[in-house]
Order: sequence, then C-alpha cells, then structure tokens
Amino acid sequence: MNEKPPSTSGTGNPGLVARLRRAFSGEPWSREEIQELIQQPEIQLDAEEKSMLSGVLEVSETQVRDVMVPRSQMVVIDLEQSLEEMLEVIVDSGHSRFPVIGEDRDEVLGVLLAKDLLRYLGNVDVEEVPVRRLLRTASVIPESKRLNALLKEFRASHNHMAIVVDEYGGVAGLLTIEDVLEEIVGEIDDEHDPEEADFIRPDGEKDGMPTFAVRALTRIEDFNEYFECELSDEDYDTVGGLVMHQLGRLPRRGEKLEFDGFRFAVVKADKRRIDLLQVQRDSE
Repeated sequence: MNEKPPSTSGTGNPGLVARLRRAFSGEPWSREEIQELIQQPEIQLDAEEKSMLSGVLEVSETQVRDVMVPRSQMVVIDLEQSLEEMLEVIVDSGHSRFPVIGEDRDEVLGVLLAKDLLRYLGNVDVEEVPVRRLLRTASVIPESKRLNALLKEFRASHNHMAIVVDEYGGVAGLLTIEDVLEEIVGEIDDEHDPEEADFIRPDGEKDGMPTFAVRALTRIEDFNEYFECELSDEDYDTVGGLVMHQLGRLPRRGEKLEFDGFRFAVVKADKRRIDLLQVQRDSE
C-alpha cells in the first residue's frame, strides 16, 4: 500500500509544502536542501538538535585539513627524552596519546599511549624502559580525506589518532576521533580544559615569555583590566571578535597574529567560532 504524504493544509510555507511532497516522490535530496529544511521554523527541533543534524551533514563535506591540529600545535614526545621529561609532557598536556618523533616532526616513529609508559614507573630503572617497543603504529592520512571516511576508519581500526601529511609527505598536523565528533556534537570539554569561569588564566611560558589561555568570549574590557592595556572595544565586545576582525575572517586552529602589543594564537576553533586563544604580551 502506498504511503500518503502528510497533510499540509495548515502549513503557511509553500516552499516547505513542496519539499515535503517531494520527500514522498522518491526524488533524492541534496545536502543543501536538507539543511534548509532543518532550519524551517515549522520543523519542531530545538537549537541543539538542529546544530547536531547540521554537523552530521557537514562532516561528509569537511576535509581533514579544515579541523586538524596544526603541526606547530602538536604535543609530541621525543624518543631521546628522559622518562622524567616524557612524564612532564604527559602531565602538562593531560593527553592520553602522543606522536613520538625522531630527528624532527616529519619523522613520526609511532604513537605512545600514556598508560603503556606509566606502568613502568617505579618498577625498573629509567634506562630500561623500552619506549621504542611500546610504540603503536601511527595511522597516516592525507589532508584531503573527508571526515566521514576518517570516522569509519577510526571505528574499523580502533585507532583514536591519525597523523596528517601534506602532498609532499611532510607532517601537516594530527587529528583525533574527539576532533571529528566535536564537528557533529560541538565542543567536548574534559577535566583538562579550562573551566568556563576562567576566562583568562596563566598558562606557563613559551620562548621565555609568560603565556595566557584566554577564552574567545572574554569581554575586551575585562581583557584590558587584566593586562592593564587599552584594546578598542568600540566595534567589538569580545576578544574573539576583535581577533576575527584583525584577520578579516574566521581563523583556523594554529593561526597566529600580532597587534596592539600582543601575540595571539588560535588554540581551539571550529567553522563557526573561536573558542580558545593563547596570548603573549610583546616584550617592551
């Protein structure tokens, strides 16, 4: 028995009526048409549901290069580091998986799981820790790979991290399964992410200069008060808005820029917003 299309007599949107009738005609829909339909007010979905459905549709069109952690922002372990130095990297980053490099970041020897290394702590002498034997094979993917294909690959291989290479075979960055899922469900904070209340907090040193983790939603007036500076808040209310204005577009993760005596690096961002910035003040 053929299904009848739903009644649309009470619908005041002719475009929506046409699309609903088409849904029962057997004609395929484009992703753009589905996206448009999702956003119609007559479709009873809340903002979070619409955002997640949009993320599912976009993930098949998004390439790895658009969301990867850039090479410059990768947290890595050098095979020549001592156990103490490796543990310091693990503790400071809060990550569970680390690319292990040889002479430079283009030589990724494998992936080290923190749990594999920590079980040797206190059991043997430092020199006897078989770090090379603990390495797991690194999954290597091209920058152009689509996220939906990568997610299937992650599920099939049970890998949670992939090393991204450019067209010349050099390491361009890395991507984790969490990065892919965040494109669908939004930001996934964990216990190592800054608390929402900590809009500005000290974040160690880099190149001999203090660094600060600054949430993009930090109000410029609060930024000015914290750093005793005078960034303009005439056109923008938040630091993230000011950074986007200075760059002229939405920055990608890892991008850097300097203005008004500060160095800004984008730590977390997606295609819709900046979330977290690393800030340094220029030495006077």
